[in-house]
Amino acid sequence: MLMNSGLFFINSLVALSILVIGGISFLNNPKRKINRTFFYATTGLAAWVMANYFSNATNLSHDTVLLINRLVLTVSGIAVIYLVLFSIQATEIPLLQKIKIPLISLGVISSLIPMTNLGVKDILLQGSVYAITFGPLSFLYFLVLLLNVLIIVGSLIVATKRAKKQDKARFSIMLFSLFMTLALAVATNAAIPFITGSFAATNFGPLFTLILSFGFSYAIVKHQLFDVRFLVVRSLAYVLTIATLVAGYILVIFGVAGSLLGTDSVSGQQITIYVIATLLFGISLNPLKHFFDSFTTKLFYRDAYDTRELLDELNKILVATVDVIPLLEQSAKLFQETLKPEFCSFVLLDSNKNTTRTIGSAKGSLDAQQVEAISQIHQGGVIIIEDLPNLNMEIRQGLLGRNISIVGVLSSNGKGTDALGYLVFGNKQSGNVYTAQDLQVLDIIVNELVIAVQNALRFEEIQAFNITLQQKVDEATKLLRSSNEKLKALDETKDDFISMASHQLRTPLTAVKGYVSMVVEGDAGKISKQQKALLEQAFLSSQRMVYLISDLLNVSRLRTGKFVIENRPTNLAEVIEAEVSQLQEAAKSNNQTLEYKKPASFPEMNLDETKIRQVIMNFMDNALHYTQKGGHITVSLKDTDKSIEFIVEDNGLGIPKAEQKHLFTKFFRAQNAKKARPDGTGLGLFMAKKVIIAQGGAVLFTSLEGRGSAFGFTIPKSK
Repeated sequence: MLMNSGLFFINSLVALSILVIGGISFLNNPKRKINRTFFYATTGLAAWVMANYFSNATNLSHDTVLLINRLVLTVSGIAVIYLVLFSIQATEIPLLQKIKIPLISLGVISSLIPMTNLGVKDILLQGSVYAITFGPLSFLYFLVLLLNVLIIVGSLIVATKRAKKQDKARFSIMLFSLFMTLALAVATNAAIPFITGSFAATNFGPLFTLILSFGFSYAIVKHQLFDVRFLVVRSLAYVLTIATLVAGYILVIFGVAGSLLGTDSVSGQQITIYVIATLLFGISLNPLKHFFDSFTTKLFYRDAYDTRELLDELNKILVATVDVIPLLEQSAKLFQETLKPEFCSFVLLDSNKNTTRTIGSAKGSLDAQQVEAISQIHQGGVIIIEDLPNLNMEIRQGLLGRNISIVGVLSSNGKGTDALGYLVFGNKQSGNVYTAQDLQVLDIIVNELVIAVQNALRFEEIQAFNITLQQKVDEATKLLRSSNEKLKALDETKDDFISMASHQLRTPLTAVKGYVSMVVEGDAGKISKQQKALLEQAFLSSQRMVYLISDLLNVSRLRTGKFVIENRPTNLAEVIEAEVSQLQEAAKSNNQTLEYKKPASFPEMNLDETKIRQVIMNFMDNALHYTQKGGHITVSLKDTDKSIEFIVEDNGLGIPKAEQKHLFTKFFRAQNAKKARPDGTGLGLFMAKKVIIAQGGAVLFTSLEGRGSAFGFTIPKSK
């Protein structure tokens, strides 16, 4: 036949529409396999449409038309192969995945058969069309072609039955359009010519590809096939905007200007109208664009949202709290309300990546195996589960089976190798797929969340550390209290023992002291001078023992609250003189000088004579013991206007400065004192301070190691 411009226009329009659909899907995501496969399939179909038109061109040479007819069959076979591959990728049926390579190989081989005499021998002109004389192996070509068509239709039927709400409508449209297109195309271009030998029906084959074109177009706009709905909707909005502006511009220029000014109007007025119309055109552009954007969005999107508003709300949440659980719960709630997934949750990993905890919907939890599988892919940002061919099939099916559609990797280095956790989204409530805009927004969200989650987790670690530390402090305090109670019990037991031992020792010691005193005074007969000296030393030792026992008893009385000051008129100067006279012999035996500066007159004072005598004896006795032979001890008593002052000074060992702060505590003795007098108890100074304070006075003390010490007290006269 000669070129028919009408038929050529129809075929060209059909081929172009198919190419546009495939091109949009390819440009939308060139890296996605299913997009590329669909593009190759639509390219093959478009080539088949145009080749089929030229296959009946009678104005071309015989050999050229023969080649074109052979190409029609070969191109259609290859297009069907890509449709088979597309259906396998779209439906994800495991059996077809396994036999994919043999099917494609068989399809490629069979598609090459028509290019030889074994597939197409020759062509004969039948009226306005050419009839093909098939070769002996042409049946194999048609058999494989039929098998591929059945696989496409069968896989879509199975996928439609298994699909969930969001995929069922999509597969149904694809199934219907593919079934109708392939069935009618195979019937007109293959079955009828092969059975009847008449090729007149081949002129109608390309028209049926319009079913495929319109079917996929509807799936694109209505059910978001390949996620290009946003592009189509925005294109429609721009077309409506421009059309409205052009119509308005024409109305103003040719309607208003013509009716108001007429044909004889001056050019200046026309120019004014044109300028006003142009200004209106410019001013109206943005408002109209905004109106049609909103109109088309509401028309085609049931789950539209404002991206800027979403990010602003997220930033408010991120700066409002540093507690990880409230932060993530509020973020998940925001995403749930805005993006409208079936569920949204955060899965946080521990430091060892061994355990997880889910915040938000429990449906979005991930187990350790799924986390490990996702982390091995080393992808940061947003991951679409359907687009992970390297993911283990069982794990992939498990995620998809739980309606998990998208996983956002919260990784500080953007590679997923140090993931803090995952942001998990379910399928959309509307049944739609996530658009390119959604994925772009999710990428921004994931990047903003990483730093916030890092800070929140660090804050949580600090809180956990504080709690742990407080628990340890509480445990240690409990142990200390328990130990303290035990020590108190031991101290009470010790004091009880000291009290009992002191009482038991006091009675026999009093008897010993009394009998020694009687012997020294000659009540038992005359004694020699040497015997008297020995007995006097025994008496002094007994006296010291009495003082020690008194100290022990006073310690016991302090604990039990029975330590009482019994004041009566006392001449302190004579008490000191008596105690000094008792120690003179001991001082002489050590070649020491014990000097007492007794005041000429001294007033009587209300004092507990027994206890104050014990204090005076303790200070002087210590001075004698801790002063080397040949040393000097000075005892002084002063009467001032407001107080009296008693001091015992020596040039003995002195007390190390580091140990002076511990003096006057129970059972403490300086190290040099322990060496000089191993038998000391450390109770003398302790009890001396207690007695002086009980009398209303204060202890006086100065010391320099190696130079000597001064111990004493001062008591206000008012006391």
